[in-house]
Amino acid sequence: MHRRTTVDAEDRRRRIIDLARGTGSVDVGGLSGQFGVARETIRRDLRLLEDHGLVRRTHGGAYPVESPGYETTLAFRTTMHVHEKKRIAAAAVELVGAAETVFIDEGFTPQLIAQALPRDRPLTVVTASLGTASALASVDSTTVLLLGGRVRGGTLATVGHWAAHMLSEFVIDLAFIGANGISREHGLTTPDPTVSEVKARALRMSRRRVFVGVHTKFGAGSFCRFAEVSDFETIVTDTALPQSEAHGYALLGPQVIRV
Repeated sequence: MHRRTTVDAEDRRRRIIDLARGTGSVDVGGLSGQFGVARETIRRDLRLLEDHGLVRRTHGGAYPVESPGYETTLAFRTTMHVHEKKRIAAAAVELVGAAETVFIDEGFTPQLIAQALPRDRPLTVVTASLGTASALASVDSTTVLLLGGRVRGGTLATVGHWAAHMLSEFVIDLAFIGANGISREHGLTTPDPTVSEVKARALRMSRRRVFVGVHTKFGAGSFCRFAEVSDFETIVTDTALPQSEAHGYALLGPQVIRV
């Protein structure tokens, strides 16, 4: 009987992970009703899954942590926390200042930044994102340099040594960087080594660095570490990141802007 209970619990946790990855988040009440177990049982499940780095718990639920075996696609990212990402993009663009060359990372939030860049003066944009390059290609005041390399189907971005080598030829004024996770302990991380290589090179070749990401990125960690929190002058996120957490990141060096 004990053996049967263990198997059932493991199966339930696997299904919880599948649900979280399929929908973007899960809540304790819904899982309790779906599996017919007590809320405290679900809370224990989520604590265990968090201990294994598979989910990140929130008040009343959890969301999946991206890893080499699981990464959201660009199409999925365009459906999650859209209002927050638009506010982050608007605030990030205010930081462009006198920059003449800008690196725009892959991802939906950086793509929103690209769309909001100033168009009343010449600007050169370097990007690995096909979506960003396409959106800016027709802007007369903007010169777009698309990095070469293998295109990842899920994110529609170029990766690999070709992209990294091309970046090494530039000196960039400002880089807008995203990540799959950011934490004070492990810095900025991403599941794919080829993506990590491009991000790390972009950071090294840029005078100023700004991290942009919604609150769900914070406290999460993935496989490949490509930067320290202290590498950035500014972090732009949304107000769902608690002020106390923001202060902890600010103590490592960057200004933290919550919008």
